[in-house]
Amino acid sequence: MSDKNLEPTVEEKLRSLYNLQLIDSRLDQIRNTRGELPLEVQDLDDEIAGMGARVEKIEKEIDDLNKNIKEKKEAIKTSEALMEKYTKQQDNVRNNREFEALSKEVEYQELEIKLSEKRIKEAKAKIEHKKESLAELNEKIESYTSHLEHKKQELEDIVKDTEKEEQKLTELAEKYGEEIEPKLLKAYKKIRNSVKNGLAVVPVERGASAGSFFTIPPQRQMEIAMRKKIILDEHSGRILVDSELADEQREIMKKNLKA
Repeated sequence: MSDKNLEPTVEEKLRSLYNLQLIDSRLDQIRNTRGELPLEVQDLDDEIAGMGARVEKIEKEIDDLNKNIKEKKEAIKTSEALMEKYTKQQDNVRNNREFEALSKEVEYQELEIKLSEKRIKEAKAKIEHKKESLAELNEKIESYTSHLEHKKQELEDIVKDTEKEEQKLTELAEKYGEEIEPKLLKAYKKIRNSVKNGLAVVPVERGASAGSFFTIPPQRQMEIAMRKKIILDEHSGRILVDSELADEQREIMKKNLKA
């Protein structure tokens, strides 16, 4: 670039834009090698956390059922003690009415015992069912955790292989981004975000913009090669540069990345 106090020429702007495009394209490639791995890792983490919460819920339900069983067993002991008491009292009654009243109390306690035994049986059945669910969940958690560790290692290996290059590219992207006027940089990012492949700046190849089948008129190609103004492809809206400039910047970028 020329003196920082001078306004950069259109050619310098185009070179900076294409440099940034080369860097961003390489960063895209690096991130694409990770594919869906980051999302897979996050999804597995969320799944395991969700299953862990369900395990805690089931364990609490089992604990509550065991407490309920304990309470029912205590209630049975109380009823048995009352039955014994009322039965003894029947030996000392003074009339039939008192005897019948005590008999009803004994019958009531018998019913209470049967009801408690029924509730204990039901609670035990629920506990068994919940234990089966718990075993299945824990087995699933173990499987998911193993799969997660594998995916994390896979992602870590990919990141490790490209970490230094990605850091250098990010630093270069910031450097070239600072050399581009804010309005132009904003336009570049807008174009980049609007196209699937992220190519906002493309060279003219074989008479058409890279990746396009639409031919650019010879007069337009000459204007692009002159580098006197920023020209957009009327079909894709991308910024166009001549192939010679593109080749030069690719070579420079290769050297910069090796340095």
